Amino acid sequence: MLSSATRKRGSADDRLDAVFHALGDRTRRALLARLASRPARVTELARPFDMSLPAVSRHIRVLESAGLITRSVDGRVHQCSLAAAPMKTAEAWLERYRRFWTDNLDALARLVEAEGEQGGGHTRATHGR
Repeated sequence: MLSSATRKRGSADDRLDAVFHALGDRTRRALLARLASRPARVTELARPFDMSLPAVSRHIRVLESAGLITRSVDGRVHQCSLAAAPMKTAEAWLERYRRFWTDNLDALARLVEAEGEQGGGHTRATHGR
């Protein structure tokens, strides 16, 4: 039996999985980019894509399931809006790895600078000239 903390962690992991799954497709990223400037109707969103309206609607449902967009319905008109809050969770997850790479790149830069100082200020590219 899972503890309460494990169930909560699992649901957070499930939400993060859904966000990364949604962002893993270029069509869905393009839809989000269009919604970043303003809300739009589903038919507007579908217009630039070479696919059927039902295919675009499936992409929109994936984005909705991930919580990345909200949809309001007024009769037959479906209006979509960006809901960027779930991206914050993904950004926080990526931030841990950004720090890792930044720390490693900083250490590499220090190493290169130290080697340059020890070698009389010449870099490998200037040797032999």
